[in-house]
Amino acid sequence: MKKTNILLITSDQQHFNTIGAFNPEIKTPNLDRLVKEGTTFKRAYCPNPTCTPTRSSIITGMYPSQHGAWTLGTKLSEDVHTVGEDFNSAGYKTALVGKAHFQPLASTEEFPSVEAYPILQDLDFWKDFNTNYDTWYGFSHCELARNHTDEGHIGQHYALWLEEKGLNNWKDYFRKPTGILDRRAEGKWDIPEKYHYDSWISERTNALMEEYNNADEPFLLWASFFDPHPDYIVPEPYYSMYDPEELTLPTITLGEHDNNPPHFAMTQYDNADFSIYGESGYGIHGMHTHEKDEKTLRKYLSVYYGMVTMMDKYIGKILDKLDELGIADNTIVLFTTDHGHFIGHHGLSAKGPFLYEDMIKVPYIVRYPHKIPANKSSNALQSLVDIAPTLLSFADIGIPRIMTGKDQKDVWLGKKDSARDHIICEHHHEPTTIHLKTYVDERYKLTVYYNQTYGELFDLEKDPEEINNLWDNPDYTELKMNLMLKYIWAELGKEPMWMPRIAGA
Repeated sequence: MKKTNILLITSDQQHFNTIGAFNPEIKTPNLDRLVKEGTTFKRAYCPNPTCTPTRSSIITGMYPSQHGAWTLGTKLSEDVHTVGEDFNSAGYKTALVGKAHFQPLASTEEFPSVEAYPILQDLDFWKDFNTNYDTWYGFSHCELARNHTDEGHIGQHYALWLEEKGLNNWKDYFRKPTGILDRRAEGKWDIPEKYHYDSWISERTNALMEEYNNADEPFLLWASFFDPHPDYIVPEPYYSMYDPEELTLPTITLGEHDNNPPHFAMTQYDNADFSIYGESGYGIHGMHTHEKDEKTLRKYLSVYYGMVTMMDKYIGKILDKLDELGIADNTIVLFTTDHGHFIGHHGLSAKGPFLYEDMIKVPYIVRYPHKIPANKSSNALQSLVDIAPTLLSFADIGIPRIMTGKDQKDVWLGKKDSARDHIICEHHHEPTTIHLKTYVDERYKLTVYYNQTYGELFDLEKDPEEINNLWDNPDYTELKMNLMLKYIWAELGKEPMWMPRIAGA
């Protein structure tokens, strides 16, 4: 019997309401195709609303507080066990194409990083990368890049591909210090579409799937797209595809931050001082003014939608390749993102320590023809930390005891209603000042802050927009205490146990 292939497709920082099947203002025909042919989980969550921690959770099946890559600017230790190791041992080919972000942009003697300057632009290093590394975080083949849009972080395998394609002046389209641009593009990116990283990711993903299929080798392949992570820049025709004035712009409700922790309201001031939150000396996402005029936000939203639609086109090329190779029926496709995004939601932009549904709930679609129900939506709670154990379960590979995510196989197959009754999302961005955790169950959401008496409590059934924080409402004191207890139980319950108890002493 042929082993099941696994194709994981991810975007970067994509709001859950950016799939055309559920939002008629955006065009995503290929994601809509997955919706029609698979199951959409409407209540899927990230374990951390930033890149490195969540991406590390995807490949380890552990929470950031367990695998150690706790925020941006940290790294996932090369010693941590990853799901790719298990698939390699089971005879699979394992590959990652696109964004990894398991390591930071800086390197030290104690904490070396290959995703850092100056290695980032050492193309000879990347030319030999797959020869010099038998595996990297469990992947036996990697083709990597780190830039979002025209950032100067371009290099690695994407730059090599551009040169192979004959674009020897590729630096003309990217910012300094690698490229020649002095500042970011203003929404419209002049790079020809055929040289965009979406094209690179789909082309290389398809080439690897064809190679593995021709060799009759099963695969675990991660196609990791960069968009729609800001900056809001995209080539034509996607830049002009959406009229900003015709889109529904998320807004802030008057007074909604009055009962929230202080940093929420501070985002709406011009000159708020966030210096008390800075501990590490590095930038802290979200701790700044978020005020933007309506015209700017509308333009951001239109370009953001354009970025999603462009990415959707190249996701479609990957799905078409599965059909062409005749392996779609034997391949599990999972589409998701690493975390959500704000464009005007609650008066916020991009991301930060504001764990609204917009930030921590993610698009999540799974397709496995004739096995996972088609054209179905489910409210069963899912976490990205569940991906590794669930994929192992589908491949009949043993799940390591150190993985703390839940096996969702029977839920995906429609045999069980749920595999978990709660979600935990961690956001540990500074050692003590930005350290919070959110507990979510079927109805309620509770957020607690390290060393603080303030917090958040929302009734997602009565208040799905999360406008009315009930934390200090005396009528909800008993509920808050019950949820605090459930949160503590959840923390106790997610401790990893690498072995069972085998003796009395």
